[in-house]
Amino acid sequence: MPSPAHLDDRYDEPDQLRDQVRQLLTYRATITLAIAVGLLGGLLLALLRPDGYSATSDVLVRSRMDPAFGVSNDNQVLLGTERQMALSPAVAARAAGALGEPSRAGALSAGLRVTSPPNTQILRLEYTAPTAQWAARVSNAFAEAYLADRQERTQALVARMTSGLEEQTTELSERIAAKQREKNAAATAALQGQNEELQKRISDIRAFDTTGGDIIRRAEPPTRPSGPGPAALIGLGLLGGLLLGIAIAWLRSVLEPRARSVGEVQGALGAPVLGILPGPGKDGELLEVGRSGGDRAEAYRTLAFRLRHAGGGTAGGSLLVVAPGRGGDAEAVAVNLAAALAEAGDDVLLMDATAGTPGLSARLPLADGDLDDTGASSGAAEGRVVVDAGAAGRFTLLPDARGTGDDAPASAPLTDTLASAGSGGAALVVTRPVLESADALAVAPRVGGVLVVGGDRTRRDELKRVRELIGCSGGRILGAVLDIDTHRSPFLGASRPLPAATPTAAVRGAGELPAQQTEGTEQGEKLPQPQKSSPVQDDTVTASR
Repeated sequence: MPSPAHLDDRYDEPDQLRDQVRQLLTYRATITLAIAVGLLGGLLLALLRPDGYSATSDVLVRSRMDPAFGVSNDNQVLLGTERQMALSPAVAARAAGALGEPSRAGALSAGLRVTSPPNTQILRLEYTAPTAQWAARVSNAFAEAYLADRQERTQALVARMTSGLEEQTTELSERIAAKQREKNAAATAALQGQNEELQKRISDIRAFDTTGGDIIRRAEPPTRPSGPGPAALIGLGLLGGLLLGIAIAWLRSVLEPRARSVGEVQGALGAPVLGILPGPGKDGELLEVGRSGGDRAEAYRTLAFRLRHAGGGTAGGSLLVVAPGRGGDAEAVAVNLAAALAEAGDDVLLMDATAGTPGLSARLPLADGDLDDTGASSGAAEGRVVVDAGAAGRFTLLPDARGTGDDAPASAPLTDTLASAGSGGAALVVTRPVLESADALAVAPRVGGVLVVGGDRTRRDELKRVRELIGCSGGRILGAVLDIDTHRSPFLGASRPLPAATPTAAVRGAGELPAQQTEGTEQGEKLPQPQKSSPVQDDTVTASR
């Protein structure tokens, strides 16, 4: 079989993108439900989420060591350490005591967030509370408690340093007194110099500012709650629902076994889509061309035109119309296609091999005035009837001679009829679905081409099996026609017009035709005449069934 890659030359990226969007829009109910769930979630979050107010105070952290000791300011303050100190239980207990609630130190520290802007020595204490006033009070209390705790720790450091120096001065004083008793003036002077230097260091350390820093911005009660408001939460819910709906719709489209686009049908069948039937027929009528108007009847006429002028036309040839399974109405397509060809002036013979209940002859309007006692047309061959297609004219119908529900093979009578069909007319054969009966496989190698009828329920794997079976039986698939209810279940690609009916476009993907079949498109093409099978071929087909 030819590769379906030939189908992509008319199917560029914009068409693929449009089909993907249409494929997602097929699951509008899923997307709508997901959006509703997202909206409901946003509303619940907006209603149930308690309001929170955030107040912020900024503290400039000072160095705790005197610059005279030769330590630079950049290395004196480790803001990571200071953030941890601000979040320590000691600071929380001090802040809780200042607020008059010492038992709530742990609960108060839970709402505190301490950060530091980069390249600064500033601590930013942000506190979130149910009320704006309480948020500002607690933020300022933590800032003051942190500075008080840092000052206390600095004062403790100063006390430890001066205590050690004072011990040294006491020892020097004792040594100076001893040297004075010994009348050693030089040693006494040296010891007195050391003592004076230690005293100066003690004085300098005690003179150092022990404050931990300054509050450069005190917290003020905020005017509005922090975080996203109700409108933002609802918007986030809608956006989240939309994204969730698109994701679920995409997943469903990936897992969908049915063919949902023209591209999928062409890729699975290996043949072009020659027509799309828009919606169901009027009042369940089987024959519409010539007896009722509307878009569906015009679609049948367009399909007949494509087949006549597509290098595999039905004028003067034979065509098998068949559905993969129960997803397509092959009988309606065959009947209306016969009427459309009769309207174009062809002598059409429609052969019913469906063994249905009732047969086509019982459901179609037969010509009046020309019927004999047996119900057959007096002007037609034995066993045939004439169908009145109204304004489209008449065509001949050969009912199924096997009887309703008969499982006997239909290859022998159909072979004889196809072999005796005149070269000036068109022969159409409609059989039971390919995957339910072997009739189509017996007829496929004896006709000029096969037209596959698909529908909303047609699966991709069914089309692939039809392609393999007909190819193995020696038949050739001309194309597909899609019987789709576009109002109830829009088929992707149905809104995009099919390409103009040219011999090259219509048979693309079904194999190249011989040169003699691609000439004279202005007068209409002749489908290859029915092929007469050799006895060996007949035995092979019969054995395969």
